[in-house]
Amino acid sequence: MTHPGKMRPNNEDAFLALNFDAREVRHLGKIGAGSLGQSDYVFAVSDGMGGGHSGEFASRIATRKITDLLPRSFSFASGHFDVGFGDVLTELFSRIHGELIQMGQTYGECEGMGTTLSLGWFAPGRFCFGHIGDSRIYYLPHDGKMIQLTHDHTRAGVLRRRGEINERQERTHPRRGILTQVLGAGHQFLDPHLGALPYEPGDRFLFCTDGVNDGLWDHALEDLLRLPVSPDSPISPAQRIVETAVLESGRDNTTALVVMIE
Repeated sequence: MTHPGKMRPNNEDAFLALNFDAREVRHLGKIGAGSLGQSDYVFAVSDGMGGGHSGEFASRIATRKITDLLPRSFSFASGHFDVGFGDVLTELFSRIHGELIQMGQTYGECEGMGTTLSLGWFAPGRFCFGHIGDSRIYYLPHDGKMIQLTHDHTRAGVLRRRGEINERQERTHPRRGILTQVLGAGHQFLDPHLGALPYEPGDRFLFCTDGVNDGLWDHALEDLLRLPVSPDSPISPAQRIVETAVLESGRDNTTALVVMIE
């Protein structure tokens, strides 16, 4: 689910849910289920920035490029997944970055536009991710505590990873919104955060933009993510998270995408 929040006139967030193989891409609905057989799944959230509607444009360019490029890599990466996914995702981030830089230099209305991107790739038994910016991917194992997999590419995020500040201090830090890495926006240095881990039945993953974290503490996110899900419930886990975050804050666009392994 995605929501513009209470303060913004437009929504610069974008999300993506795909099932793909070497031949085709299938866009998934907002709610659904599927199996990992001969195809993989990719989920992503992207938070754009820039004047006018250019931030909205940037986040959608990122999700479109994923749709265009990943199926071409399916055969290679599926055969050499542990070593191949890093090369594929690094190239993907580089291509998106290059297109945003070029458009910013070519069109005045696109100058300075950029976007975050947090992407997760599910293959049989294996989850891999690539990340730039301050959107996040969380992992809730079926038998453990929730973990933030991605690094916030902000000045405050660096301090928290060093242990110099805690979550409360990070949320109020004057440099919490200063991005050290972003796709586009004139940034020249790009070093995506990449990672991989196995998953098991009962595990859950949350992809979210920073509007979610502005409204909810990590412990509240974990509690919402742990709630049982009924097929008959009219409210999805992502909807519950977004609506709660907007109620508590709503100062930013707010997007959540929840993946449950059964």
